[in-house]
Order: sequence, then structure tokens, then C-alpha cells
Amino acid sequence: MISFFIILYLLLTLGIGFWASKRIKTSGDFSLAGKSLSTPLVAVTLFATWFGSGSIMGNAGYFIKDGFSAYVTLILSTAICLVIVAFFYVRKLYRLNIVTVNDFFKIKYNKTLETTSSIIMVFSYPHWIAAQFVALAYLFNSLMGIPIHYGILLGASIVVFYTYIGGMWAVAYTDMVQSIMILIGITILLIEIISQSGGITPIFASQKESFFNLYPTGGIEDWSDYIALLLAFTAGAIPAQEIYQRVFSAKTIKSARNGLLLGGLLLVIVSSVPLIIGLGGVYLNPNLITNGDYQNVIPALVNSMMGLPVQILFYGALISALLSTCSGAMLAPASVIGENLIKPYAPQITDKKLLLYTRLSVVLVAIISCYFAYGDGDIVRLIEASLALILVCLFAPFTFGLFWKKASVDGAWCAMGFGGLTWFICLMIDTTIDPTIYGFISSCLGMLVGSLLKPDIGSTSQF
Repeated sequence: MISFFIILYLLLTLGIGFWASKRIKTSGDFSLAGKSLSTPLVAVTLFATWFGSGSIMGNAGYFIKDGFSAYVTLILSTAICLVIVAFFYVRKLYRLNIVTVNDFFKIKYNKTLETTSSIIMVFSYPHWIAAQFVALAYLFNSLMGIPIHYGILLGASIVVFYTYIGGMWAVAYTDMVQSIMILIGITILLIEIISQSGGITPIFASQKESFFNLYPTGGIEDWSDYIALLLAFTAGAIPAQEIYQRVFSAKTIKSARNGLLLGGLLLVIVSSVPLIIGLGGVYLNPNLITNGDYQNVIPALVNSMMGLPVQILFYGALISALLSTCSGAMLAPASVIGENLIKPYAPQITDKKLLLYTRLSVVLVAIISCYFAYGDGDIVRLIEASLALILVCLFAPFTFGLFWKKASVDGAWCAMGFGGLTWFICLMIDTTIDPTIYGFISSCLGMLVGSLLKPDIGSTSQF
């Protein structure tokens, strides 16, 4: 019965994508939905893209294990990121009338840095998308007995289809439907948990005092993980294309800014619900944690303790979260490939061909993501890995370039080179302190030192 409803829901999603495809006439329609998104649509599409497998499965597992310190790093950090972008980045970037973050690198620096930053941006996404493919595969395996390796391909195929044909319009409309499903599904599940446990108070009252600490109580390795996650989900996400895909798709600056703030509020409120559900499930049945696997707590709870109607709603919500995250995450690097890696090197290309190549880029990104999905199953770590590359290579040249007049081309090269190289070396020698921390510091120092030692001469940049 559950399988029937899941298949029905997937067909509905594909139908929405097909309907949305009728609005795609140009590459601009595909990437930015004709710059016509209102505040609610900006908020909903951003919320749906960031509320994925990590929010329902990964974050709940870390919250059960680490308490409120995980809440700070995984939930509050995303809201902090969006508030910073809304108040400091949106106005400057929206006025440039650009399509991708990497267009800014071309305007501020040069074409070579645009290309290099685009390649880094594209390769930062497959880990994040892979996390959603892994979660979808586990879901298909649990509900329909599909082997994990086939489940990854099935999930990828579904998302590729409706993203390929409908672009940002398909993402926007499917995200709206999927967000409604998410809200209904997890709300009903929360009500069930609260009713069975006698309220929220007993759930939290049963926790140890250390559970409520907002910071880690362990040694240097725990603090290293804590700081690395904070950096990844705040500074690392600031240059992420999926944010600006929504910003640049908005009707006005006001719609973009308010959409980010509303999206951040939705993420904090809604993302807190699975944490309570997971914690309540373990409170009611500690055996839900099997072999130290915290990621599967909520699905195990639903299967063992909930009736069929709740199972249908929950799995509909979970699939909604995964599909919406996948589609938005695949569209972002595909847009970068089309706009920054194909268009500048093919000046005579027609818009029709550019649209085709951008669509084919969706397929390419999906194939690379499937490769990573087969290699790692830790959802939160896959997401963190996707942001690490952006953090150590792109944050400094992006932010300094936007707000510091002395930021130079050589400074940007130093930031990307020193940050990326330091991160890679620390990763290879497995340093006690997380490599992203070393990479982030090196990148910022490289930006400062490089710009001061070799300033741009006769620059015509508007920044």
C-alpha cells in the first residue's frame, strides 16, 4: 500500500515538472525562472533545497548523540548564514544583474578566475547531491525492497527528468508542493510522538545535563569538529550558488532579501521538528538505535511504532525533502557550467544551444554525484564535504572582493591556492584539527597578503 502511494506521488512530481517545462523558452527561464519569483517562492524553494536528508535523518542522529551543540552547528548555523547574506550580500549582487556567483568573479577579477572558481563550484556539489541519493536509496530499499545500488540510480533518474525538462520553474513549483507535504508529514508524526510520550517535557527531562550544552565538552577533536561544522554551514554556504539562484530569480531586491529571511525562519522551525521526533522515538524505544546507526532512527520509528496513514504521510514528506534538495542542488552547478564554462568560450552560441547544454549539464552532475553516492554513506559528512571546498577556496575572494576595495586578482589567486592546498595537505596527513579550519585561515591570509603585496593597477572594477 505504501509503495502504491509513493509511486503515485513520484508520478505527480514528474507531471509537475512536465507542466513547468512549457514555461521554458530561454536559458534564462531555465536557470532563473524569468526573474519572477515572489518572496514566498524564494523562501519555499530555498527551504525545500536545504531541508533534505540531513535535516530529517542526519541531523536527528547527531542531535540524539551530541545534544544542543549539534543544534547550534546544524540548525542555527544555516539561519545565521541566510541572515548575513540577506543583509550584506543581496543588494550588492542583485544589482549586477548576473546569473551565477561566478559571474561576479569575472566582473571583479578576470575571466580566468571566473573559470577556475566555476570548476571549484561545480565539483563542490556532487557530495551534497550524493547524500540525497543515498537517503533515497535507503528509502526505496526499505519500502520496496530495491537494492541500494539500484535505488541510487532510480532516485537520480527521477530528479534528472523533471529538473532537465523544467529547470528553475520545475524546481519552484515542485518545491511548493513538496514543502506542503513536508510540513503535513512531520507535523502529524510530531503529534503522534508527543501523544505517546505524554508531552515534550518528559522527553527532555530524561536527558543528561551535558545534553543541553551549546558547545562540546570534550577535548580538542570535539572542538575541532564543532568549529569546522560552524564554518562549513555559515561561511562555507555564503558563496553557494543555490542561494543566489533564488536571489537572482526574485522579482526585486526586497523579494530576494525577505525571501531569504523567511526561508531561514522556516528552516529553523521546521528543521527542529525531526530532532524532537528522533529524540522522542529513542525515549519511547531505545532499541531504535541499532549497531550505533543514528541516521536510521526516524525511519525505524515510523516502521515499528506508527500506523499506515502516518507511514504514508511521513514517507511522502521524506521523499519530498530529498527530491527538492536534489533538484535545486543539481540545477545550481548545471547553471554554472552553462553560464561560466560554456557561454564565455562559445561567444557565437545560440540561446537554444546554451539551453540544451545547460540541461545536459544536469545529467553530467547527476552521474558524478552517483559516483560519490556509492563511496560514502554518512549523510551529514557528505554535506559537510560539499561545503568544505567552497569554504577554503571561494569564501575569501568572494567576500573580500565584494567588500574590500583593495582585493586584487593576485590576492584571489593566493586565497584559492593557499586555502585549497593547505586543506588538501592537512586532509592527507589527517591532522587532529579539522583541515577546513586550516584551509579557511590560509585562504583569508592569502587574500590579505596577496592583495597588499600585489594590488591591481588601473583596475576598472566597480567594486
